[in-house]
Amino acid sequence: MPSHHYHKRHHVQIFITPTYPHVTCVIARSIPGEPCTAMYGEKATPAVCEALTIRLGLDKSIPEQLVIYMGNALRGDFGDSVQRGRPVTDLLVERLPTTIELASIALVFAVVVGVPLGIVAAYYRNSFIDLTTMIIANIGVSMPVFWLALMLKVLFSVTLRDTFLYLPPSGSLPAGYASSVVPFYVSWGLATKETASPFLIFISQFNILNGILTLNFDLVFQAMRYLILPAIAVGTIPLAIIARMTRSSLVDALNQDYIRTARAKGLKERVVVVRHGLRNAMLPVITIIGLNFGYLVSGAVLTETIFGLTGVGRTLFDAITARDYQVIQAVTLIVAFSFVFINLLVDLMYGFLDPRIRLS
Repeated sequence: MPSHHYHKRHHVQIFITPTYPHVTCVIARSIPGEPCTAMYGEKATPAVCEALTIRLGLDKSIPEQLVIYMGNALRGDFGDSVQRGRPVTDLLVERLPTTIELASIALVFAVVVGVPLGIVAAYYRNSFIDLTTMIIANIGVSMPVFWLALMLKVLFSVTLRDTFLYLPPSGSLPAGYASSVVPFYVSWGLATKETASPFLIFISQFNILNGILTLNFDLVFQAMRYLILPAIAVGTIPLAIIARMTRSSLVDALNQDYIRTARAKGLKERVVVVRHGLRNAMLPVITIIGLNFGYLVSGAVLTETIFGLTGVGRTLFDAITARDYQVIQAVTLIVAFSFVFINLLVDLMYGFLDPRIRLS
């Protein structure tokens, strides 16, 4: 039964995901306004707008535009950004790593804190500790991201400014420091900044990874320091969800017969809870963790805007404001396939955690 359910969920997700570009294409073009007005403002004369509409192919019907776009996208060409006059692929290469790095740190924070909270709440279920933990989790789910982000900035960047707990209010490295960072491909002699391939540029945009590859541990420290507040802000809701799911799943597992048998054999309580209970309780938790990573990648718009991070979330916000359809569709397509990829990893983890799935 678990195996059948897991395959069904996987195929439904893959069936639904390709519909995203269709829906996005229609919704984006249904928003009031047009690219010409957003770009030129008062200078958007009828003649200028007509020429721009023809150049962008917006004079064609929406189905025709979608077919043309998907045909180009399959060749790796997402078109040019109307707002910035650059290839959309270049924007994704530069800005997607920022969002992935933020989402990864936020997810690590959510898992490292959320899973232990859930374990403690499950072990001491119906006690004061359980009640306190779940109240904290419910508060975490209820706090809006933008409010929490602002409160964190006030606390750690203003109130604690003259203490060792001070954290920078911005999520981006200072301009002077960022410009002095040497990409790993330059340090290794693979290419120069002018001749580097998009793949090398993409990898080098991960500041933490680039610092590790170049043994620049000051860069690693600074990159993590500047991402602490954004990661806490965007990771608090997933943390609360993971804690509640871990608690619920582990409580069910600890009431099973095999747990009573393990205790009857005289095994240590830590071994019973962690090795026998938690491993079987982690299947739904892994699903939640995977889905939350996808949501973190796609839902960091407010966090990136408040902390001044130039990731795909803020890029998507700017593109919607400017009616930059090419960027909107490209970001949506990337996010949709990220969900499919994360689901694939979750399915592989199922086989590792539950031998019954491997046998089936």
